[in-house]
Amino acid sequence: MHAETIDDVLKLLAQIVADNKARKDPLGYFPALYRQVTLKVKDGISQGIFDDNPRMKRFDALFANAYFTAYDRYRNHGITSASWQFAFDRAAPGQSIILQNLLLAINAHVNLDLGVVTSATFPPSKLDGFHSDFDRINAVLASLIPLARAAVEEFSPLLGELAEVGGPDVALALEFSVSAARDEAWRAATLMSLMPADARPLMVDALDARTKLLGRVVADPPEPVGAVVRRIQCAESTDVVAIITALDALV
Repeated sequence: MHAETIDDVLKLLAQIVADNKARKDPLGYFPALYRQVTLKVKDGISQGIFDDNPRMKRFDALFANAYFTAYDRYRNHGITSASWQFAFDRAAPGQSIILQNLLLAINAHVNLDLGVVTSATFPPSKLDGFHSDFDRINAVLASLIPLARAAVEEFSPLLGELAEVGGPDVALALEFSVSAARDEAWRAATLMSLMPADARPLMVDALDARTKLLGRVVADPPEPVGAVVRRIQCAESTDVVAIITALDALV
């Protein structure tokens, strides 16, 4: 699975979504949401919101290929990164609530893939020139968070209970965490771009270990959050196809 263009990304994501619908597999939640993000990015490119729209098209495909590679290897029982392996494993039915499922995949794709792909794409002399467009994606993501939250809450009626232990506004907390993760990815990309090529694999391994650790916190939160998550899970819909469909219809 390999994308050369943003349209290739949308086509491959649609195929993954359709396959997981047929399997009734919660592994389809993330690609459904990812397809919606990509549609918004494509719309932004069409509107000319980026400093270099052709560059963003290319980068979108390069970034998505990291997910496609991980997904393809997982489906074919190959070796993938520890953080993606953990995210995929915990997407199995009964392992996570919908929100955890999504956050685990976002964690792997942003906290690991984004920095690695960015550093591999732009040499130090070109990296600063990409920073503004990199940050503009944050606004795209922020515009989808309320829609994604509404879609999840349709099938997860007790999700609001997280606010009692996690803060007054789960949506704002999620927005901040994604934005903070992207900022961290930029710092990692900057550091890796300056490292000798033979040292970069060590940095990737360290990022992967850190990302998996963050994933464990999401998947197995301490009490009292853990108790709330268990209550949420008991009340959630198990209609996987309907959930995938809803996440794939945000825009």
